Amino acid sequence: MPNKEDALDLLKEYNDNPALVQHGIQVGACMAHFAQKSGEDAQRWEIAGILHDLDYEKYPDRHCHKAAEIMRERGYDEELIRAMMSHAWGICTDVEPTSPMEKTLYAVDELSGLVNACVLVRPSKSIEDLGVKSVKKKFKQKSFAAGVNRDVVLKGAEMLGLTLDELIAEVIEAMKARAEECGVKGNPEE
Repeated sequence: MPNKEDALDLLKEYNDNPALVQHGIQVGACMAHFAQKSGEDAQRWEIAGILHDLDYEKYPDRHCHKAAEIMRERGYDEELIRAMMSHAWGICTDVEPTSPMEKTLYAVDELSGLVNACVLVRPSKSIEDLGVKSVKKKFKQKSFAAGVNRDVVLKGAEMLGLTLDELIAEVIEAMKARAEECGVKGNPEE
């Protein structure tokens, strides 16, 4: 079974855009965080997060479907492939998230992008001084990070039995714990 480093190498092989690679790392960090909290396999969940948008840059018209082919060729098991497919449920797949890993990936994907956007507009460019209130304010502002599907975030929180505030807090905590790797360390002193 491929490990985290293999997954990251595979993501980089199919994505030249540093922002897409960074997004995979961020979602992976969120997934590992949630796995640890629930006593699941953190590396396995992180791999699902890293690879969820594997094919997005090169095969946008076959998103998820091409990734499934690539993952099978590289030895990833069907549980991880199904998790990857389920993150785009109702958008480009009909694979409904049912397992804890799938529901978590569905919930954190879009939200981690919003949290990243919130960090980028802060003077410090750091997640260290980002609070739930700031993210929630930007969440309500539909023109901010307009590509983030707010309905998916809300549905994901509901799937996990969390309030929006709780889900935001967990995603911030996950990315903050690995701020350097997630590219959100910034300059907290500023």
